[in-house]
Amino acid sequence: MKPFRLLLLLLLISGLLAWWSPPVREALTPRHTVAIAPNPARSIDDAGKKVAKKAEEARRYVRANRFNDQIVFLIDMQMASGQPRFFVYHLGKDSVINSGLVTHGRCNENWLEGRKYGNTVGCGCTSLGKYKIGYPYKGRFGLAYKLYGLEASNNKAFDRFVVLHSHECVPEIATAEEICQSDGCPTVSPGFLQYLKPVIDRSSKPVLLWIYE
Repeated sequence: MKPFRLLLLLLLISGLLAWWSPPVREALTPRHTVAIAPNPARSIDDAGKKVAKKAEEARRYVRANRFNDQIVFLIDMQMASGQPRFFVYHLGKDSVINSGLVTHGRCNENWLEGRKYGNTVGCGCTSLGKYKIGYPYKGRFGLAYKLYGLEASNNKAFDRFVVLHSHECVPEIATAEEICQSDGCPTVSPGFLQYLKPVIDRSSKPVLLWIYE
């Protein structure tokens, strides 16, 4: 019986270490109860104009840097978090082909009012800038994708374990309330991540994700 008990103890310790490993430790704060955005949010019309402008800039970037030149992911942080502000943009069609909700970082506060950004390890904030979407892995919240920051404003993303993943606290459809907040990861709904998965996995070139305001 002693070897069997030792094996059980080793399995328990291994499981606890895996659960607490840094890449999967992100905490998410619950959905806010206030039904309005705490900062002046971009209107839907303004967001559409902005995403088209960003798409043109993204087009030049992906062609110059050997990224996927058909699909880019664009996130407008000036929009309320309860609105679809994660845009899947088809450069060939010059149009948004899908959109979903996405969190922003709480900067280590219980609840972040407005927006703050950061790029230091442990800051808990969203980092603005362009990212390369890297390899998938299974973390505490299931499927996740590594993110590599490509600019001075987000080049610590990998060290911070900022990744693209989903969480059930993010609704599948728009809501008048602010949604949950992350520790810096762009976290989407489970259904939306399943939509993004084949787009990322089937791409022969890396997909660009750009978080802007």
